Amino acid sequence: MSTVIPFSQALRERTSSGHSSSEGADFMSDLMTGKGSKEDYIALVAQHFFIYEALEAAADRMRADAVAAPFISDKLTRLPAIVQDLEFLIGPDWREQITPLPTTARYVARINEVGAVWPGGFVAHHYTRYLGDLSGGQIIRTLMQRQFGFDTNGVGFYLFGDIAKPREFKDTYREQLDAVPWDDAEQARVIDEVMVAYRFNTDLFRDLATAKAAATAVA
Repeated sequence: MSTVIPFSQALRERTSSGHSSSEGADFMSDLMTGKGSKEDYIALVAQHFFIYEALEAAADRMRADAVAAPFISDKLTRLPAIVQDLEFLIGPDWREQITPLPTTARYVARINEVGAVWPGGFVAHHYTRYLGDLSGGQIIRTLMQRQFGFDTNGVGFYLFGDIAKPREFKDTYREQLDAVPWDDAEQARVIDEVMVAYRFNTDLFRDLATAKAAATAVA
């Protein structure tokens, strides 16, 4: 008798290669191993602003949807923390100093597209970002604090003060994924969209590296 694999497990297994590729991008690898600069980190935070502005606007639109609603929690909201981080890292005029990179603009457009009409697509992007923030994001926070001397200012994005037990929160999230009555075709679409999200992340790291190289050449 064959064993039915929970959707959350299938999702994790079938997207593991995309996740590894995203983590291994040179820009992020340098930042994690101490080869990157504080300016590199600030550039990443700036792009997060545009991504989470779109994602959390989509969450507001999806709150009444029966499929999407269980995943939406104010405990996950990141935009206010990103704004505070940017005010600390750049200054009060931070908004005038940041612009979305080409991949970020495409990423935002995709979130806006699926976040308006496709609950499964919204959940795919929601899952990719927030469960990543609650997992590997905590390692990033620790490393940035160690490298750049941050306390909590500058890394507030990674601090989930309203989630006392991240592991339990993630377990509940995965149980919710398993409970959604998607058929096989829709599950496959959601998995494909998670891979799309991972590719956006990898391409964003490449954009950040390209922008850094261009700025260095000008200097």
